Amino acid sequence: MTAIDFNAAREQMIHQQLRAWDVLDQSVLDVVSGVPRPVFVPEGYAELAFADVELPLGHGDRMLAPKVVGRILQAVAPRPTERVLEIGTGSGFLTACLASSTCSVRSLERRADLVAAARRHLEAATVRNATVEHLDAYTEGALGTHAWDVIVLTGSLPLPDSRFEQQLALGGRLFAVIGSGPVMEATLIERLGTEQWRRTVLFETSLKALVGARAGEVFSF
Repeated sequence: MTAIDFNAAREQMIHQQLRAWDVLDQSVLDVVSGVPRPVFVPEGYAELAFADVELPLGHGDRMLAPKVVGRILQAVAPRPTERVLEIGTGSGFLTACLASSTCSVRSLERRADLVAAARRHLEAATVRNATVEHLDAYTEGALGTHAWDVIVLTGSLPLPDSRFEQQLALGGRLFAVIGSGPVMEATLIERLGTEQWRRTVLFETSLKALVGARAGEVFSF
């Protein structure tokens, strides 16, 4: 596929996938368009880099479709001074998108092969403010001791889990897909006070569950 084809495919992704799925924030569209997605796709899938599909990452894991990445970014609305915690690095594409809009991103990934690949991808894309750690998010102390401005879970929670929302700073936002079965709810959780949160259902989707999530299916990160 030529560079011109990539440019056309990128424009098609923005207009026929993201805009069609109500991703209308221009800053988000600029980020998704600006991060070089072909760098992050699995080997052999370059021609599908901008397609409306979840590309396989092995072991049943998949790269999020572009429109879902756009909806996540639009929901959490990351800002330049904020710090982000991502659970489930995958290919590193969402990591790079979050990093382009924030001060720093700390991403946790259970699969060593994905950790190595994501680090290569981020290096190739010259992303300097994101770190990828080979760590299970359910290991004691894994989430850190300070509060995060943004937390993004790329695997689902069959049941709500307060440990993630408790790690939010005041004004912080958490993206989580909650539920089980074929249809789950992508949810934005905002911390309004010390013990006050607001939950907004954004859209319906389906993701495999995080390993260690209560009553969930096994999902390796």
